Amino acid sequence: MKPLPIALGLAAALTLGACTTTPTGPVEVTRFVAADRTAELGRGSIFVESAAGLEGDSLTLSPYKAAVADELRRLGYTESARERAGQVAQVSVERYMLGSGGRRSPVNVGVGGSTGSYGSGLGLGIGINLGGGQKDRLGTEMAVTIRDKATGESIWEGRADFQAPEDSPLARGPANAQTVASALFRDFPGNNGETIEVEVSE
Repeated sequence: MKPLPIALGLAAALTLGACTTTPTGPVEVTRFVAADRTAELGRGSIFVESAAGLEGDSLTLSPYKAAVADELRRLGYTESARERAGQVAQVSVERYMLGSGGRRSPVNVGVGGSTGSYGSGLGLGIGINLGGGQKDRLGTEMAVTIRDKATGESIWEGRADFQAPEDSPLARGPANAQTVASALFRDFPGNNGETIEVEVSE
């Protein structure tokens, strides 16, 4: 884990009183890119949907899909209806609780899913207690696959894992979704197979 920036370290030190605080961990991001298709990324029309097997109108998934759509528009995509889109972004989210002993327990069962075949099985499972504190941490693992709509071929795939103290304002809701999506698409499209850590501040 990278050391906390000095400002964050000082803030954490100042809040140490009768209780121990748990810092917000970085977002760990891994991405896979089809080398021969990079010119197609960040341009054209795209439709954002739930990954296969997930309920399309899931209230839990909605803020994550909205955050992904915001990032894609920022990158240069134009969001459109599925029938007119050249590419499709499929989103899946898994929420979990990480106890002080490092035990990972799922929450919001039914929201998780697979990202497909491209890049899968290559050590993307992340379950490390990045904070090392005593408080439980609420984790979010979001995966996005961008596919060529005509062929169904995956041209980009990314996974982001973020663990925040349960009482952090970034642990839930739109703030959580925006934090994870922003980190996932940082320096898009990224390097194939590379894992980076994106620092987060509250």
